[in-house]
Amino acid sequence: MKLSQYPFNTVRETPAEAEIVSHQLMLRAGLIRRLSSGLYSWLPLGLRTLRKVEAVVREEMNRAGAMELLMPAVQPAELWQESGRWEEFGPLMLRLKDRHQRDFLVGPTHEEVITDIARREIKSYRQLPVNLYQIQTKFRDEVRPRFGVMRAREFIMKDAYSFHMDETSLGEGYRVMYEAYSRIFTRLQLKFRAVQADAGAIGGDVSQEFHVLADSGEDALAVSDGDDYAANVERAEALPLLKERAAPKEPLTRTATPGKARCEDVAELLRLPLERTVKSIVLAADKKGSPAQIWLLLIRGDHELNEAKAGKIEGLGQGFRFASEAEIREFFGCEPGYLGPLKTHKPVHVVADRTVARMSDFVCGANEKDFHYTGVNWDRDLPEPVVADLRKVVAGDASPSGKGRLNIVRGIEVGHVFQLGQKYTRALNATVLDEGGRAVFPYMGCYGIGVTRVVAAAIEQNHDERGIIWPEPLAPFHVVLVPINAQKSQRVRETADRLYETFNAAGIETLYDDRDARPGVKFADAELLGIPHRVVVGERGLDAGALEYRSRRDTESQEFPLNDALSFIRSRLSR
Repeated sequence: MKLSQYPFNTVRETPAEAEIVSHQLMLRAGLIRRLSSGLYSWLPLGLRTLRKVEAVVREEMNRAGAMELLMPAVQPAELWQESGRWEEFGPLMLRLKDRHQRDFLVGPTHEEVITDIARREIKSYRQLPVNLYQIQTKFRDEVRPRFGVMRAREFIMKDAYSFHMDETSLGEGYRVMYEAYSRIFTRLQLKFRAVQADAGAIGGDVSQEFHVLADSGEDALAVSDGDDYAANVERAEALPLLKERAAPKEPLTRTATPGKARCEDVAELLRLPLERTVKSIVLAADKKGSPAQIWLLLIRGDHELNEAKAGKIEGLGQGFRFASEAEIREFFGCEPGYLGPLKTHKPVHVVADRTVARMSDFVCGANEKDFHYTGVNWDRDLPEPVVADLRKVVAGDASPSGKGRLNIVRGIEVGHVFQLGQKYTRALNATVLDEGGRAVFPYMGCYGIGVTRVVAAAIEQNHDERGIIWPEPLAPFHVVLVPINAQKSQRVRETADRLYETFNAAGIETLYDDRDARPGVKFADAELLGIPHRVVVGERGLDAGALEYRSRRDTESQEFPLNDALSFIRSRLSR
């Protein structure tokens, strides 16, 4: 492609609305343009990279034995009502009506549609296992779209779905997809990590995420320094920090803590370690036709509640919210900040984190403004609690694998694989006949890759102060060809034209900067665009029979013989 014929411009200044590096650089380099909140047009240079991601994904899915299909983006509500997710999926789903006032949605995912296809087409065990995939546009109505295409409302996703006769076959299909994903991200030359994950709204019992590692990543990942254990912090098991509960040594005492509503402030006032305090978190679970159930979750004062883990507690698994101040006053007789498990006004469900359950002589709210209890002990002052893993792990925690300690790193989720089991086949009554002629529900797997998100994640991992540094498999072009003062030198212009034709004929994708622009402008754009290899044609070099070469990752240039240009560039590409 010749840049003189390209109508889109690079931008020198960082756009005000762009918060993260990938968003800034994609706008500045002219890869995308914003249409509306969370909606982006992909311009030709950006689309070239997007298509390269798709090509690698498609090749590896086909290699793994999956078959490509294409399902409608707009789906009828009836399918989602059958599965129970029409209401469950919530405001992320964009709902609409057709001219006949029938309910539809713009698909955020396609489990229901693929299961409907399976129940119509797959009749016998002889047709299984099978894996079907598509690369298609999805829409999720994010409450606050941000970070460009990283968290847009409309995005392109590869979603695959497999069907199996039993759990053994499902496990094998899951392994094949895991290996295919590992090959995809390896081929794209991205540093990534697969971690244990929470299945979220998709469902299923076994789930792993693939993360591109980057300091700007939204997700915190817990990684062991002793083995290959890795999990999303939402999923990572937090072992108790105390081996056993010590015997009580202090009396239960109602202690004045005027104006001290935070654990940190209480600990400072009482001159105690923050680790001696217990934080009270009040949740409500709504029940149709009956008052909300109130739950009191207890974690150590220096810890944070892991909401995904809270959702695993029986009674909270169907959904919960943080209790309102009115509900807190009704059940505790006190305003937030002084709450605790002793002497609540009304009975509440109390659940203690594993570490809290082993604490003794701890401090908690007295359910009275400006007062806390000190010297609180289980069994003596409180009944033994229901115990659960409630907290987020922190750096230095023992690894759940039993080897080493956990480090916390940042990652950008670009892929997710699930073992769904029979969740959707049962809900939509999708059956096949087994060897004995009996109707059974097949098992499903689900495997997604955020194609547009991969592009942004690659930039987050590969950039410098000058612009993007594309891994070669993702670059829109392999080489940028930069003639210097070609408008004044016929020799430079003819040499550059000849090189452009030679490289393209050899299958080397070349961006030819034939614009009438200053060398500094051309070099700055080449670095901003992140093209891996730069070849400069200038009068001084031609006098010596040489061209100038620089890798995008280097800071120094080198000369190479003009008559060896094709083999030289090929040797750099093969690296």
